[in-house]
Amino acid sequence: MTAAGDLVYQWDLATDRIAWGGETEQLFGRARRRTPLDGKSFAERINAEDQSRRSRVLAEHFAGGDDYDVEYRVRADSGEFNWVHDRGQVERDGTGEPLRVHGTLRRITRRKLNEARLEYLANFDELTGHFNKLRLREALEYALADALRARRSGAFLAVGIDSLDRINRAYGSELGDGVLVEIGRRLDRCLRTNDVVGRLGGDRFGVVLNGCTAAEALHTAERILTVVRRSAVDTAAGPIHVSVSTGILLFPGQAHTALDAIARAEGALLKAKTAGRDCAALYELTEEQERGFRDAMEIGEQVKTALKEGRLQLAFQPIVAADGGSVDYYECLVRMRATDGRLVPAASFIPVVEQLGLMRAIDRYVLDLALEELTAVEDVRLGINISGLTAADRSWLRALNARLRGRSDLARRLIVEITETAALHDVEDTARFVQAVRELGCQVAIDDFGAGYTTFRHLKALTVDIVKIDGSFVRGVLDSPQNQLFVRNLLSLAKAFNLRTVAECVETAEEAEFLADEGVDLLQGYHFGRPEMLPPWRAAPGVATARRARPDGLAGSPSIVAG
Repeated sequence: MTAAGDLVYQWDLATDRIAWGGETEQLFGRARRRTPLDGKSFAERINAEDQSRRSRVLAEHFAGGDDYDVEYRVRADSGEFNWVHDRGQVERDGTGEPLRVHGTLRRITRRKLNEARLEYLANFDELTGHFNKLRLREALEYALADALRARRSGAFLAVGIDSLDRINRAYGSELGDGVLVEIGRRLDRCLRTNDVVGRLGGDRFGVVLNGCTAAEALHTAERILTVVRRSAVDTAAGPIHVSVSTGILLFPGQAHTALDAIARAEGALLKAKTAGRDCAALYELTEEQERGFRDAMEIGEQVKTALKEGRLQLAFQPIVAADGGSVDYYECLVRMRATDGRLVPAASFIPVVEQLGLMRAIDRYVLDLALEELTAVEDVRLGINISGLTAADRSWLRALNARLRGRSDLARRLIVEITETAALHDVEDTARFVQAVRELGCQVAIDDFGAGYTTFRHLKALTVDIVKIDGSFVRGVLDSPQNQLFVRNLLSLAKAFNLRTVAECVETAEEAEFLADEGVDLLQGYHFGRPEMLPPWRAAPGVATARRARPDGLAGSPSIVAG
């Protein structure tokens, strides 16, 4: 125990005495006489913020819960707090009453400090201490949603330091970093308490102005310019005069997603730098763009109302086996029922929904509808599409986890499809998402395979189950040697990883035959069935499902047969 640096203890609950084993000086201090020898004096050394957590875990253990296992901070004689991992188990008498607790204490201060640092770096820029780009984008997403909900305006500023690259070349990057830190401090002095500052990267900061008019945004931008240029930055090389340029974007009128807002504000920033630097430029919409935004807002309101009223519904398109035509699974495609009863196809509103940042809500709604269907029909398998934003959304993953916990019968019949372009946007994040979904028992498919130029390395990192060949390579495949070559290459890449393949947009029997001969596993397209609001298991009361055998010995996929 001494070599490991751990402590063992026996806590007699009747007398409240604690007997220690190991080098207590490492945790409590040099004076052995001050080592706590009873539960009361030991509890007095525990950080006040951690007392309730330790008491709760201990009480749950005494009540018959799992082993006692908790982390908290303990004060040493010096006043310094050390993190400890406390693990133990109660010893009971013949009647089940707790007698003693036997346990171990391990110092974990270094690990907790590392965890705190990693958590800090996940949210803040290490150099300036402001939000990093990810947290800034999250704050901007929240501000955009709040502006849409409350029907008020805000602004996003992209602030770039003029000619920072020259300062770095002349004096070194360390001095340039000092300039960045000082400009960040000056930005803080120019803003209100409810405004948000973050570092976009390189020489650029981003500023979220909540609840401000266009005039107020322009005034803030001018104040930033004045504060920065008013006085030189003190550095080791002497005072250096610095200026900044600012690009201004007004929301929600000029952008509905954080990515759009950042891109447009940086476009305005480039305009300001081109105009001579040390000035502000406003992002401006053309008349056509303004009309498009008004139309988008109207469609967005319709979609939000449809969500509230339950008028978003699923259509189901069959995906069949190339070697026989039996249905393997159905892809769920979202449709909106208009107030007059018309069915609105996804192409009419999904692009707008993506611009407005509503895809997370749509994807969550589709997940609920698909799981309801899987719960109601035991033998059907369904595939759902999710957007790139949802693939990075932990709340959607938590919802999936909550719905599938203990329901392996649902998980194994659900296929989650992500587009290739979204998957390749951040391969590492997507790989973590794919792993989490597959650990729940679901399968994962890459949609539009080939559109994003997936490489051998990408497929190796993503570990998906199915790839769906983009329809642009399937349409006219019989008459296009280039498409045929591309399909063969994509199939070779997929087969190298033992992945099942789906060819989309199959419209003729000749195309189906060619693709089957080339080795495609599954086929999807109008030749086999259009998306239907009434799938076979709903359309006829006598419908049953039959499973076909699979060569790997696993449970087969359902094919629909008349009952």
